[in-house]
Amino acid sequence: MDRILRLSYLASLPLGQVGQQIGMSTVLIVDDSHTLRQMIAEILQSNGLVVIEAINGVEAKGKIQSEAPDLVITDLIMPLMNGYELCRWIKTDPHTQNIPVLMCSTKSEEFDRYWGMKQGADAYMTKPFHPQDLVKAVKQLLKTRGKLLS
Repeated sequence: MDRILRLSYLASLPLGQVGQQIGMSTVLIVDDSHTLRQMIAEILQSNGLVVIEAINGVEAKGKIQSEAPDLVITDLIMPLMNGYELCRWIKTDPHTQNIPVLMCSTKSEEFDRYWGMKQGADAYMTKPFHPQDLVKAVKQLLKTRGKLLS
């Protein structure tokens, strides 16, 4: 009976909190492309991570405030609030400043990478990327934060 109550309790929680309850890391993917969010989500879920999604920085900000993820992967060019602005907000807010941010964009110039890191990004990856490179970067950032469970 306790197991049924526990499952019922978990089913009532937002997805990110379920991951925390059962010891899994939660990653927030922020991208205005449904296809890219879905592709990244499938890669991460197949590697044992819980994924939540947002279509722009404004939606991501709300999700971070309600259920802080262990890592944020963000595109740069999005409507309402771009990835640079989102990263700057995450890194200047005392409640969220320790959440690692991986910028993932088609913008591949050295200046774009420099500007992303200047906003506080912990890593920068250009699209297209190899799935194993994404998984490696995510695991490294989670390990650095102390949130990766083997």
